[in-house]
Amino acid sequence: MTNDSIERLRRNIQTVFFGSTDAVDLLIVGLLARGHVLIEDVPGVGKTVLARALAKSIACKFSRIQLTPDLLPSDVLGVSVFNPQAQSFEFKPGPIFANIVLADEINRTTPRTQSALLEAMSEEQVSVDSQTLHLTRPFMVLATQNPFEFEGTYYLPENQLDRFLLKVAIGYPNRSGEERILTTQPGRTALETLSPVLTAMEVVDLQDSLSTVRLDPSIVTYILDLLEATRKDERLHLGVSPRGGLALTQASQAAAMVRGRDYVLPDDVKGLFISCCGHRVIGKTYLHNGDGNSTQRVLESILQRVPAPR
Repeated sequence: MTNDSIERLRRNIQTVFFGSTDAVDLLIVGLLARGHVLIEDVPGVGKTVLARALAKSIACKFSRIQLTPDLLPSDVLGVSVFNPQAQSFEFKPGPIFANIVLADEINRTTPRTQSALLEAMSEEQVSVDSQTLHLTRPFMVLATQNPFEFEGTYYLPENQLDRFLLKVAIGYPNRSGEERILTTQPGRTALETLSPVLTAMEVVDLQDSLSTVRLDPSIVTYILDLLEATRKDERLHLGVSPRGGLALTQASQAAAMVRGRDYVLPDDVKGLFISCCGHRVIGKTYLHNGDGNSTQRVLESILQRVPAPR
């Protein structure tokens, strides 16, 4: 049942998204692990199409927030409006009250509005007008940003980045995939007619079954060794936090589910280490000359240096 559900979801997304299959699997991993995903890549590679395809593949509420510099936190969370008939204020929920929220161009809005997402992403709840409102499961934020555009953008602070389970780069499609994009234009045609293949309750059941995926003690030791290596590496100013270690563990369990297993292998951890931890560390060279690729090279060298269990 589990494998069949995940495979149906993957195939449904791939009917409209012809890019990297790894990117599709990473989004599904994020969904199963009850995490949020930051999709960072150049314009035009299908970031929005991928996010919308995942949302339309599930029978749940979807909302899109086009983040701009003049957007206010109330535009995301909602606002209380006075009802003259009832002589009282009524709360009108904002777009954050959905199951899958697409936050388009998240680095184009101010830190104040970015922080409006923090509580929702961390606790699956929102505090408005002295009351706490819980969000409905499943809840997932899919954020997009362009890494090479700096005019009119704001850096995401470390505490915001830490709330994203994974940071995903889509990359350019291969030649056959791009040919299909040019001939079928799925973003204009097939995406609009895409039907859901899973219900929201089925997704919640899949998320709850994540705890049944077995973690061998040697895998836990391997994850701890990787975390310790990031904190001791002299090339890193900031290593991976315990929250990052928990994210890597949950993502590895979700990856095992996506691959049809009920146990985690070292390859699951290796394959997710950079996507899960790359945005949680700060390299010393990055602080000096802005070379963001340096952190990835450091993590790659840590993967090669730390022995994996057999």
